[in-house]
Amino acid sequence: MARGKAAVPETSTHEAPPPLLPTPVQKRWLRRGLDQAGGKLPLFWPDGGKVTAATVKACLEAGWATPWFSNPLKPDWLVCRLTDAGRAVCGKVPARRKAAGTTAEGRADA
Repeated sequence: MARGKAAVPETSTHEAPPPLLPTPVQKRWLRRGLDQAGGKLPLFWPDGGKVTAATVKACLEAGWATPWFSNPLKPDWLVCRLTDAGRAVCGKVPARRKAAGTTAEGRADA
């Protein structure tokens, strides 16, 4: 190290934690899964443009989406679905599952 120069700290090798809230584009994509069967997230925007890999990757890393299945016709397309965390950041809390043996009103079945 040269005299008179302070040592420069090394950059961290660990990745930054995922953001607490999605960007507007990420949130728009995640919200599209709210009304789909199984929370399926679209591969394309309504105007026909492809959802960018960066948007998908960021949502996967944050835990808002998860890979669902492989598309054998287009293996480079990642089909994803919304997670409970994804629903939460969209402002939609997943419905609680009915406990076995109870009615919709919460009474025990006879």
